[in-house]
Amino acid sequence: MTNQPAPAFEPPYLMAVFSNVRSSDASGYPEALARMNEIVSANPGFLGHESARTPGGLGITVAYFRDHEALTVWREDMEHRAAMERGRTDWYDSYTLHVATVERSHGFVRNG
Repeated sequence: MTNQPAPAFEPPYLMAVFSNVRSSDASGYPEALARMNEIVSANPGFLGHESARTPGGLGITVAYFRDHEALTVWREDMEHRAAMERGRTDWYDSYTLHVATVERSHGFVRNG
């Protein structure tokens, strides 16, 4: 994890915003998270992601995909589907997922 935002990508592209509150059961979570990062990073249409968690426990991950096909490949991956089910049964007290098309994107990096 870095302390930098994801770069601005060339629009249009999709963003999937996953907001969650984790449960107290973290068994297997770090390993599953590492594996999910491996899988999604191998998707040619995956552009990147960024995550943050508040001290109160709200987590937000924003993942960026080139198109609907790339997002569908991610959503339908069998290991990802198993992790989603485990999330509902063990790892999350609540979550929401929002998917949107990004029409405009720009960024700024201070030099020096």
